[in-house]
Amino acid sequence: MEVITIEAKAYKEIVGKLDEIARYVKKHSESQHEGWIDNHDVCKYLNVSTRTLQRLRSQKLISFSIIRGKTYYQLSEIERMLNENLIKSNPNGFQELLDNYYKNDK
Repeated sequence: MEVITIEAKAYKEIVGKLDEIARYVKKHSESQHEGWIDNHDVCKYLNVSTRTLQRLRSQKLISFSIIRGKTYYQLSEIERMLNENLIKSNPNGFQELLDNYYKNDK
């Protein structure tokens, strides 16, 4: 095992920078949800029709991706839609969607 020694001042600077990075990551990970969810799950948990989502896509009010004929939305986009009242939904619906996503993601 190799031992490396550094001055206390340098060690404290490194720890301080690591703490800054950790705060930054935590702040940004809490404010925005990562991941993709398909059309079916959005409709199921938010109780909206596929036609509603199609209308939002056609009007370019939501970003999406189509992979092999299946439409996917970012969780952050779904959250933005709810915050901007582009769709009306049960307030618990988005939380259920997140819970289901993270449960199945593990």
